[in-house]
Amino acid sequence: MEYKQFAINLAKEAGGIMRANFMLGMKREWKEDNSPVTETDLKINQLVLDSIQKEFPDHSVLAEEGSALKAGSEYTWVCDPLDGTIPFSHGLGISVFSLALVQQGKSILGVVYDPFFDRLYYAQKNKGAFLNEKPIKVSSQQIFERGCVEFSIPRHRTNEFPSLYNNLRNTGAKTMSLLTTVHAGALVASGEFLATLYLLNHAHDVAALKILVEEAGGRVTDIDGNDQRYDRPINGAIISNGLVHDQLVDLIKKSRVSTRLRP
Repeated sequence: MEYKQFAINLAKEAGGIMRANFMLGMKREWKEDNSPVTETDLKINQLVLDSIQKEFPDHSVLAEEGSALKAGSEYTWVCDPLDGTIPFSHGLGISVFSLALVQQGKSILGVVYDPFFDRLYYAQKNKGAFLNEKPIKVSSQQIFERGCVEFSIPRHRTNEFPSLYNNLRNTGAKTMSLLTTVHAGALVASGEFLATLYLLNHAHDVAALKILVEEAGGRVTDIDGNDQRYDRPINGAIISNGLVHDQLVDLIKKSRVSTRLRP
């Protein structure tokens, strides 16, 4: 099966599982890193593993709730089965499914599906970015004033970025935290947000956005402004419309007290 159609079909199936299991009073477990996981996360993750093993048995899978890595594989599917578990498990329908195909560290296909509003975002290398089959572009805004920037500072990173929040607010940007980086990044690709900042090191939160946002005319780098691989831990990410990207690199540099994200 062709990669794009496979990924879209899988996204739609995962979205159906998300909708079917979305309810108040949801049971959640807590992982060692103090992040929540639900039965829905695990069910979708297993669906992804089984589907890729069946269709592309030589490919690796790097997924949040369980991976299947194959030594020497040229291709890695990088998946967040349910990005936004916190809002999902507390009755907020803003979570998304995310899947990227990464070839030797570079994202060549990205699919993001919001099952609550039936918004399917996808992009392939050099073929543009789309939302429900219509082309999308990032915002053309060159200043922060009144533009939306999404980010949150993980508790264990607070001391590394003591002034980031205030420095960003001082630019005039409207800041918010959705607790779903992938959904925020999709909104960057479609021109609604200027940027989202990601301060953790999980590739599954950014791999699909790398190609989706850049094919929409934006820019995605690590938090130092450098390119990086998306089949291994990453050095955070700045996901932007490109026009405010260098300003965000400088702002992060001025706001932090250490030089590199720790695992």
